[in-house]
Amino acid sequence: MAGTRILALDPGSKRIGVALSDELGWTAQPLETYERRSVAEDVTHIQQLVRQHHVRRVVMGLPVRMDGRAGPEAESVRLFLETLERALDVPVIAWDERLTSKAAEKMLIDADVSRKKRKGAVDRIAAAILLQSYLQSLSSDGEAPGGASPEGL
Repeated sequence: MAGTRILALDPGSKRIGVALSDELGWTAQPLETYERRSVAEDVTHIQQLVRQHHVRRVVMGLPVRMDGRAGPEAESVRLFLETLERALDVPVIAWDERLTSKAAEKMLIDADVSRKKRKGAVDRIAAAILLQSYLQSLSSDGEAPGGASPEGL
């Protein structure tokens, strides 16, 4: 089915964690940890992922502090989100990523993954946690995951 998956991005200054939903929009799977190069190259790579995986929506983690205010990295993430919105043919939605990296790190530690392997995995696991939270919000809103989404933040 073309255009059925949701791609999640957990952007950091050096890497972007990437996760992908199944076709039904029920589960999130870690896809890759992308090493950032330049904004243009990052956008081109994400465009390729959107085409390759028949993505209908992109969810991007927005760094939010525990008190709900935007974190210091939020402005650069917002600028990147706006750049992606112009470059992609699918909606790009900001989503609260609070605690996703910490949850991913804890999950990997609990699974006894070595520190060296955790470094590369934590970003894509965080993206999967972010995406799963988004998918759960769709179903808890009474909306089928395949339908239109609420506007993130």
